[in-house]
Amino acid sequence: MDKTVDTGMHSAEHILNQAMDRIYGCGRCFNAHVEKKKSKCDYRFDRALTEEEAKYIESKVNDVIQKNLPVSEEYIPRNEATSRYNLGKVPESAGDRIRIVKIGNYDACPCIGPHVQNTSEIGRFNIVSTSFNKGTLRIRYRLDEE
Repeated sequence: MDKTVDTGMHSAEHILNQAMDRIYGCGRCFNAHVEKKKSKCDYRFDRALTEEEAKYIESKVNDVIQKNLPVSEEYIPRNEATSRYNLGKVPESAGDRIRIVKIGNYDACPCIGPHVQNTSEIGRFNIVSTSFNKGTLRIRYRLDEE
């Protein structure tokens, strides 16, 4: 991952992914485009979201952000990571020790990108729009300063 990725947006992506998996059981996004002004995540899904569902997801993500959770990392052996996480997006070049990024006790996943140190640095999460096409739900979001 490009080290110029916005840390707040990237950390928000992790929280959104965990929220989507907890609420809908759809797993983490299979595709993401993270930029400073606006980002998007694509999920394997069976329908469009209602406006109420989008607002609910937004509120759940903001609830986590407002908990001021620490963001930390640990390195674990690849064989251990394989048994605990989906390493589909982790390149073989990552080596024998895999970096796991943890957001408090809310989320943990393999990641090679930069993050905030605490969720209080993220700002307010806003879903800009959602769309659905051929089994893919796209969520576009931005961050606003509190």
